[in-house]
Amino acid sequence: MPAIAAPAKVLVSGANGFIAVWLVQDLLERGYSVRGTVRAESKATHIRNLFKAHGDKLEIVEVPDITKPGAFDAAVQGVDAIAHTASPFHFNADDPNDVIEPAVKGTVGILESALKHAGPQLRRIAVLSSCASIINDSDRGELDERRWNEESIAEVRAQGRAAGQAAKYCASKSLAEKAAWEFAEKHKSEISWDLVALNPPFVFGPILHEVSSPAALNSSVALFYEAILTQKKTPEELAEMQGSWVDVRDVALGHVRALEVPEVGGQRFILSAGPFIWQDWLDAANELKLPGLTVPTGTPGAGKDFEYKSWYSSAKARTVLGIEFHDKKSTAKDSIENLKARGW
Repeated sequence: MPAIAAPAKVLVSGANGFIAVWLVQDLLERGYSVRGTVRAESKATHIRNLFKAHGDKLEIVEVPDITKPGAFDAAVQGVDAIAHTASPFHFNADDPNDVIEPAVKGTVGILESALKHAGPQLRRIAVLSSCASIINDSDRGELDERRWNEESIAEVRAQGRAAGQAAKYCASKSLAEKAAWEFAEKHKSEISWDLVALNPPFVFGPILHEVSSPAALNSSVALFYEAILTQKKTPEELAEMQGSWVDVRDVALGHVRALEVPEVGGQRFILSAGPFIWQDWLDAANELKLPGLTVPTGTPGAGKDFEYKSWYSSAKARTVLGIEFHDKKSTAKDSIENLKARGW
């Protein structure tokens, strides 16, 4: 199926989000037209100001509740591609359905709208999923796109409200992505478009979206801010954590490439720069020697020989999408300078 190319029009859901604003910028700078959705008009002002130089290439529309049937019916009309980034991210759900239903309904809802109202010019839909839909707690070693998180779904179904918050969130991502693939398969004879899923782990990097204060930072950037700039978390607390990461700008580029590259339809792509422990970020920040920056030293170099329980293969993203991932030092520098420039 042919890929899209500028000056095609791309719908970006949740356009005021951390990842989405970088994606909107990438698309506009490449000559695309963008229709972005936000929950309320108040969420649109910052984006309009940020990209006012692009004039009528950017259009913002309101979708107050992405879980309502037909929520995206008007937004999808006439677009050539869709990047669906809008989804809940929080770890405070009591009932698992508080996080699972919005994720599943939002994803299936935009696909239903695309099927019924987008038009035959629609060629591709990229869905922002997560490595949460890939990794199980019991997994060890290298994980690739063939893996699915089934354990979180099982925990939530067995324990309901008593399930862990991480399991509730991970189940929401896994179930939403599964629902997207099932929808595409069920309707494959009716649709003009194909589907791509993008699966990042922790997303770090500088912010372009509107954030009023450090307390309003999205979860992953807040973690970076607390670890590196506020020292709210001690090296001992940080030593308990391990994970994988990617720069937000690489996630945005991954979406662009997923919309453009012809042969990627029907595939999942892990977007991961590699594994980390927080000592790696302490080392990267200290090596920068930025004026006025005081970062705990911890145990320098401890990450070099660290034995990770599991990590992700980014081979497909590197070879098929052509992503050259940022390294920790460049992401640390840009993130710290970005946060410091805001007086934080």
